[in-house]
Amino acid sequence: MSSQPAIERILLATDFGADLYVGQMQARLHALVPGVPCMGLMQDLPPFRPDLAAYLLPALLRDLPRDSLVLCVVDPGVGGERAGLLVRADGHWLIGPDNGLFALVARRAGDGAVWRIGWQPERMSASFHGRDWFAPAAARLVLGEDLELTPLAPADLIGADWSDERATIVYVDHFGNLMTGVRAAGAEAVLRVRGQPLPRARTFCEVESGQAFWYENALGLIEIAVNQGRADRQLALGVGDSVEFG
Repeated sequence: MSSQPAIERILLATDFGADLYVGQMQARLHALVPGVPCMGLMQDLPPFRPDLAAYLLPALLRDLPRDSLVLCVVDPGVGGERAGLLVRADGHWLIGPDNGLFALVARRAGDGAVWRIGWQPERMSASFHGRDWFAPAAARLVLGEDLELTPLAPADLIGADWSDERATIVYVDHFGNLMTGVRAAGAEAVLRVRGQPLPRARTFCEVESGQAFWYENALGLIEIAVNQGRADRQLALGVGDSVEFG
C-alpha cells in the first residue's frame, strides 16, 4: 500500500452481542486514536458463522459513508492459524480474520485490494484478537504505521469458492424479519418456503396484516417479512435455514 488512507471513522461489526467485548475494543481504539470517531455498526452478526456474515457485509457497506474503516470480527477460529486481513473495497476499509468473512466483499469490489497483515503486537491474549490484534492494527492503519502487508488476490482468500448468492437466512432483525444472502436486483423468481410460494410486495402496507411476503430491503437484499407480525415465528425460520427460488 503506497499511501496512508484517509479514514474518517471506525465502525465495529461483530457477533459479540451486548457483552463487555465491544466496550473493551472501543476503549482500546479511543486510547490509540482518540481523534477518530468509533461507533457500533452492529454486534449481532450470525454467531460463529463467517460463512453467513460474508453475504451480509457487502450489503452493509453499500450505503455507508466513504472512508469508513469497518473492524469486523466473527472469529470462531480465534487463536488458531487463520491470518488477519486488510481489505480496500470501493472507498471503504475492513480489518478482520481470513475465514471467509471478507470473501464476497473482495470479490464484488469494483475498486479493491486485499493484504495479509503480518504485524502482531508483542503481547496479546489467545482468545480476544478483536481487542488485542485487530483494534491496534486498525489504529496503525489510521496513523499510517507499518502493518507488514503482503498483497493477496481475492481468489486466495478463504471462501473464494463460495457461491455469489446464498438462498439462506443470514440475519433476523428486531422485528423478526428474515434477510437472505440473495441480492434483490433483477430477481424475478418465485420465493418458496417449504414449498409454499410467497408473494412479492414493494413494502409492508401493500399486503394485509399478518400476510407473509418478500421484498427488496433497504440494504438491497431479499427479505422475508410479515406485515405487523414476526416472520421468524410465523414461518418457523431462523439464521442458517434455507429458502427456495424458482
